[in-house]
Amino acid sequence: MTQRNAAGADFVRRVNVGDLLTRSAARAPGQEAVIDGHRRYSYASFEAWCNQLANGLLARGYVPGDALALMSGNSAEFLATYFACAKIGVVCVPINLFWRNGELAYVLGHAGVRGAVVTAELVEQFITGLKPEQVLRDVFVIGDSAAPQALPEGLVRISYTELFVGQPSVVPMVDVPDRAPLSYLYTSGTTSAPKGVVGNHLAIYLESLGTAIDTGLSWRDRALAMMPMFHTAQLNAICTPVIAAGGTILVMKSFEAERLLDLIEQEKLTVLFGLPMMYRAMVEAQRARARSVGSLRLAVYAMAPMPDHELRAAIDTFGCGFSLMFGQTEMSPVATFFRPEHQLSHPGAVGTPATNVQVGIMDEAGQLLPQGEAGEIVYRSPQALSGYLRDQDATDTVFRHGWFHSGDAGYFDADGVLWFRDRFKDVIKSGGENIASIEVEKALYACDPDIAEVVVVGLPHERWTEAVTAVVLPRPGKSIDEAALMERLREHLSPFKCPKSFIMVDAMPKTATGKIQKAVLRRTYANHYASEAPSSS
Repeated sequence: MTQRNAAGADFVRRVNVGDLLTRSAARAPGQEAVIDGHRRYSYASFEAWCNQLANGLLARGYVPGDALALMSGNSAEFLATYFACAKIGVVCVPINLFWRNGELAYVLGHAGVRGAVVTAELVEQFITGLKPEQVLRDVFVIGDSAAPQALPEGLVRISYTELFVGQPSVVPMVDVPDRAPLSYLYTSGTTSAPKGVVGNHLAIYLESLGTAIDTGLSWRDRALAMMPMFHTAQLNAICTPVIAAGGTILVMKSFEAERLLDLIEQEKLTVLFGLPMMYRAMVEAQRARARSVGSLRLAVYAMAPMPDHELRAAIDTFGCGFSLMFGQTEMSPVATFFRPEHQLSHPGAVGTPATNVQVGIMDEAGQLLPQGEAGEIVYRSPQALSGYLRDQDATDTVFRHGWFHSGDAGYFDADGVLWFRDRFKDVIKSGGENIASIEVEKALYACDPDIAEVVVVGLPHERWTEAVTAVVLPRPGKSIDEAALMERLREHLSPFKCPKSFIMVDAMPKTATGKIQKAVLRRTYANHYASEAPSSS
């Protein structure tokens, strides 16, 4: 017979992301859970704080299904709010700090947020994104402000501390179904409004446990959180798995290579998660002044494979395993994991399916393809999103033929390793040929070590329809010999895949996670070939 509370809710068999924290706290209450500057929280104290926050929200009338915006940089408060919301079924809506007013206003309205947790220094930015018709009522402010901003009429400003002080520290007993929404995470909208990805408790719970298994996480691990927590990669691919395993999260506000290396030495960090460009900067900083980094066992990177020479340099410098996580917000987010032992034997691949994920390659007719044949990467997994918020058409589009459609092109090799070719929208259609931009980018990196970053896009061209174009950021103090680069490139690529021209830049447009915005580059240089007459070359 199952134990139930008076309301009949089943708490024995429930799946709730908040319980990941509760169970780790029960196993090792004295273990460090979160370190944020000089503040250090044991599992017992962090669990108590999250319970107080959850009970405080209940006391103010919040109920399961209400949406709470969260606008903060990396902090203990960010994590505490996320777990507090989970415990009572309130939907957390992380706010991208790089959104402009129009984007912020759209998300707040589309998500129907009832309240918001905002750090004091971001309140002004937050209120400029509000519209009169929005249902927002409460603004819980983290920290103090020398001159508190006046809020629009109808909004109540409440200290974040006031929300939890004096509240019970016991787990709130709220009925939250396994598939109830946990978060609305908004993807970048390049050709349309951002889409709200509805993540549910079961999906994130299983992703957390699966990623903990794939990465070998345990209570001994001390992981750095330096990527933005408002993105699923940092929040759900690292933070929740570490909490599930009973490890320690050290919060870093923003990336600084020198400071990061100092933290590895001082705090004996074991796990890192970053972007290829971050590891490149760390290698240079470590070579300039060596620190003791022997505690590291795993460095995870995301967004794209690392160039082979950079990966080898990082492995030689830090002496730990390097692994690529590949996926997308809709998969909570990890879909494949490239284990350290495969990194150098299959350079450029994106790994094998994650623990909870089945991966297939599908053609346009919905038929699964054999190894070696390229098509769309599709997934089956309980980690998949519930759907897109208030967008049934988009939801129906990605759930077809019994699979989730990623929008990515790829193939499996004979070893069962997945290779990512390109986003379908980034495939360049030039002169009747389909060209994978990522293939050209890899060749460029291999041909010139003075290239810091390169992006290949298709730009409008009178003859070719789209001309293969390389946007290149040289390393500091270096210049690129375009003629020599093209000569080397022709040894690696067919002539039709080689860039028609190179565009040298001082910086790349990027998202908050460091992902280069190809759509911005396509718009910026849309007229690059406008004055060029058709040629025979």
